[in-house]
Amino acid sequence: MQFAYIPRAGRLERILPPVMLTEALWIDLYRPLPTQVADVAALGLTVPTLADMEEIEISNRLYREAGVDYMTVVLPGLSQSKEPQSGPVTFILSPERLVTVRHHAPRPFETYPERADKSGPGCDRPERVFLGLIEEIIGRLADLLEGVGRGLDQVAGSVYRRAHGPARPDVLQMALEQAGQEGELLGRVRLALLTVERAVSFFGQTLAEREGGGALRPVVKGLMRDIQALEVHADFLAARVALASDATLGMINLAQNATVRIVSVVAALFLPPTLIASIYGMNFVHMPELALSFGYPLALGLMLLSALGTYLFFKWKRWL
Repeated sequence: MQFAYIPRAGRLERILPPVMLTEALWIDLYRPLPTQVADVAALGLTVPTLADMEEIEISNRLYREAGVDYMTVVLPGLSQSKEPQSGPVTFILSPERLVTVRHHAPRPFETYPERADKSGPGCDRPERVFLGLIEEIIGRLADLLEGVGRGLDQVAGSVYRRAHGPARPDVLQMALEQAGQEGELLGRVRLALLTVERAVSFFGQTLAEREGGGALRPVVKGLMRDIQALEVHADFLAARVALASDATLGMINLAQNATVRIVSVVAALFLPPTLIASIYGMNFVHMPELALSFGYPLALGLMLLSALGTYLFFKWKRWL
């Protein structure tokens, strides 16, 4: 798919088909078709393939070619099947326009066009559109971090608060699964922050060569401060994820130990009666108690007293 936008009255307006790409300030390519790639190539811009975008070598993600900057970041988003995933997004920044290439759906690319006029950098130049998109991405990553924090609050509530007794095993299992899911999302956000920080830093190094670059320097510094603050927050949440996972596993172990202890105590309570029953179950010819009229009640009484004595001994030792 191909979306093209032009600045109009201080806002970004989408160009309806047939699209004239030469007039576009921002061209957004989502899973582009070969014909759409050829249309952008006709503007003198090279559209990288998905394999090129997934190349992790830093020199292949941040570089300049013929006065055009190519910056690839990794952002969380949704796949075609609406499953959460992280994928590369390439920003192609030329003096005339910005081209973005993506093969999944990060939410900022859907929300930014409607709010471009409200962003700090503005949207009348390709550089400002790029910084506005980065600002929207940072805001989205901040929202995801807040969501991780709320999820960890729910995990803590399930594990630590026991108003109605110990947490059930199924509740602890759900808490552990949720902590793992929040940790996975946090990992995707931290990777996005790392790659976005590199892209903004790369962009900041060429500000002196850009038209109006001096006015954008405070914006770049502000974005870098926001990213660094989110990285600190992400580190804090990573520690919370580890604590929540360890605490949940500890509670599961305690619950299992309590179950094993109960089973062990029940088995120990039945050991003395079993011993007495085994003795009187032996088939020897000379067993004096067999001739007693009260032998059977006596054996039952001994079995009951031995179990009661074992129980009282355990209570005295505070094993129960």
